[in-house]
Amino acid sequence: MKKHLLAVAVTALAAGSAFAQANDTLAKIKASGSVTLGVRESSGLSYTVGNGKYVGFHTEMGEIILADIQKQLGLAKLETKYQPVTSQNRIPLVTNGTVDLECGSTTNNAARQKDVAFAVTTYVEEVRTVVKANSGITSIKDLNGKTVATTTGTTSVQTLRKHERAGGIDFKEVFGKDHADSFLMLETGRADAFVMDGSILAANVSKSKNPADYKIVGEVLSVEPIACMLRKDDAAFKKAVDDSIKRQIADGSLAKLYDKWFMQPVPPTNTKIGLPMSDATKAAWAAPNDKPMEDYAKK
Repeated sequence: MKKHLLAVAVTALAAGSAFAQANDTLAKIKASGSVTLGVRESSGLSYTVGNGKYVGFHTEMGEIILADIQKQLGLAKLETKYQPVTSQNRIPLVTNGTVDLECGSTTNNAARQKDVAFAVTTYVEEVRTVVKANSGITSIKDLNGKTVATTTGTTSVQTLRKHERAGGIDFKEVFGKDHADSFLMLETGRADAFVMDGSILAANVSKSKNPADYKIVGEVLSVEPIACMLRKDDAAFKKAVDDSIKRQIADGSLAKLYDKWFMQPVPPTNTKIGLPMSDATKAAWAAPNDKPMEDYAKK
């Protein structure tokens, strides 16, 4: 009987510990000596160069955040596991505990804040359109009767449809499984345009066979704060992540990281993306906050 009660007590303790760690990522990291970083395979802020190696502005920033957390926890060693995520599965993989911190290209909006939390904004994105340079397409009105590609699980086409200048424009939508697939549709003529975050468009153009064959055109469709994503109701972990980002902003290392990934030649093709930091991103760094996209829209 005593053994049975002991077994029940141990099981209850383990379950309680697991439950506690579900909302205490720092405890989970300290107990396991490992952390899982969510990364993207073909985003402008996070992408793969093959052989399980992930790079990019947000990926490297995420690695620095985790190094700061390792110091905070006093861990001699911290194993970082990289989990590629897609637009469709990134939120479920954070909420179910598979991914501890996702630093890809996720927009912080009010709907997502019901399921996850966001760190302070580290990049302010402008949704734009990329087309073939010889297409004659220069604005939204030119998309009438055209085929427009975007990536499954993103909000770019809805943003285009809601845009006031899109009134009366009729276009066909096609969806890529990821950003590389969406760009391939443009590249191979299955789409006339690809609507997505400007950094993603610029990165895909820079990695293409002939970057001069493409141009980013038209109106800015929306301004969206991009931030690392983490589980809700985990104040200690959010503070650790935010404190690291604020430290990187304050000491100038985040600006150096931006220059490295957007203004210098980057792997795998050693091509420069050439995307200067926007005034909106500078403003977000000057006053760090985790406001959703809807607050940006009010300005």
